[in-house]
Amino acid sequence: MRVDSLEGAAIRQPPFRDYAFRPRASLRHAAAIIPRTSTTNSEGRMTSSNEYDVVVVGAGNAALCAALSAREAGARVLVLEKATREERGGNTFFSGGGFRFPYRGIDDICALIPDLSEDEVAGIDVGAYPESDMRADLMRVTEGLADPGLVDQLVANGYPTVQWMRERLGLRWVLMYGRQAYRVEGKLRFWGGMITEAVGGGEGLSDALFAAAEKQGVDVRYVTSAVALVTNQRAAVTGVRVRDDGGFGEIAARAVVIASGGFEANSEMRTRYLGAGWELAKVRGTRHNTGNGIRMALEIGAQPYGHWSSAHAVAWDLNAPPTGNRRIGDLYQKHSYPLGLIVNVNGDRFVDEGADLRNYTYAKYGREILKQPHSAAFQLFDQQTVAMLRDEYRIREVSKGEADTIGGLADSLGIDRAGLERTVAAFNAACRPGTFNPAERDGLATIGVQPPKSNWALPLNQPPYVGFAVTCGITFTFGGLRITPRTGQVLDTEDRPIDGLYAAGELVGGLFFHNYAGGSGLMAGAVFGRIAGSAAAAAAVAT
Repeated sequence: MRVDSLEGAAIRQPPFRDYAFRPRASLRHAAAIIPRTSTTNSEGRMTSSNEYDVVVVGAGNAALCAALSAREAGARVLVLEKATREERGGNTFFSGGGFRFPYRGIDDICALIPDLSEDEVAGIDVGAYPESDMRADLMRVTEGLADPGLVDQLVANGYPTVQWMRERLGLRWVLMYGRQAYRVEGKLRFWGGMITEAVGGGEGLSDALFAAAEKQGVDVRYVTSAVALVTNQRAAVTGVRVRDDGGFGEIAARAVVIASGGFEANSEMRTRYLGAGWELAKVRGTRHNTGNGIRMALEIGAQPYGHWSSAHAVAWDLNAPPTGNRRIGDLYQKHSYPLGLIVNVNGDRFVDEGADLRNYTYAKYGREILKQPHSAAFQLFDQQTVAMLRDEYRIREVSKGEADTIGGLADSLGIDRAGLERTVAAFNAACRPGTFNPAERDGLATIGVQPPKSNWALPLNQPPYVGFAVTCGITFTFGGLRITPRTGQVLDTEDRPIDGLYAAGELVGGLFFHNYAGGSGLMAGAVFGRIAGSAAAAAAVAT
């Protein structure tokens, strides 16, 4: 028996470790309101103006797409980044960099990735993902609740936006060989509607967008928090009140785009809106997404919208730190569970691991793990599927157990031995002969066991057995602000557009309910960031 765990330490019995959220050091309080008379651009040079056409709050994918779109339209643009330069990039940095968009076939993919060789093209099967399929997937996983206007804009602008990112912003794309393809009948078959990612994943995406911002003359101010929106007597937004190490100040703007993420890093807001126990969830990404953008918009009458009691939450390494680790990025995630079994500390299964392709279940199974004893679960595999596991299962920082028997595996992970042996025996007896195909819903299902496993149901019977301990990792929250889909302009509680205020990214409500389709978050951020930036620039120039 062999046990490997986070940083090489043995898993305890049971293998649970509590982490306390560490309060951030409070910023120095200023004795007086200090107007800001200068800022730095992305190269660190000082600029004398404290007035901009467009101010963008946030510095992730959505924010930088908004800034670059506004700059492309001729606006003077400032980006406010709450984090330091070393921690910049929001949740984008911690993502896998995958984008979901409709495409007609290999020609569309080759146009996006022109350096694919003839041999590569001959050895892959990307299929096609028409607009109708993407729209159907988004509506299906959200139980029909997604705002049709937002869905229509996302689907219609998906492919044009990734083309724009490549041609105008310098982004490079690659196929997701390691995460979204299985070898079937001699070819790598891509599946699940999300097959491309930015070169370098989330970190590469973030760096490329910042490089584009620097090249195109977008100013960036680091360690600067937006704390309130400035309005005039007509209730139009005319700027942003900020706080930095020097105190408070105001920055005038003809339009403001809020793109500073949800409230997943705010334990009080998580508990208030998502419910009891959510303060215990680990945060997959940045510690800076504390809901400030949403709060300051609501304070001036913006309309709350979407599924405020739900969030994107996944299986995350049990012993991961409380917030994202920039060195590890998204590799604490554990997304190969459709190939095995998921049990709790009592050894009981509690979800259908094969209900759908991973892309359509992973974002809702985190909350199911949070409901389990100790907010923990265990993903179990045998030698039939171990070689198919994603790369994140092979990093050093992993909570792992291995044994030649099911009972030994239970002991290595701190699972109730008798409970796990009983569960695995019942599951194995419920498996039936059939053709296993991990690249599609193969219909290889169990019979007579609850919960069922609807696809990919192979008996767990080929040792040595391997298990991974996971908990709930929250990615982003679904509740946010209501916008006009065609412009990104924020609506007030009477459905009136708020002059000068636009929004994009994870703080836009109405697109995701209950669940999420993989790759649609970054795609939505880019699409609505581009839309909001362009509209904000047009409004700014017109004033």
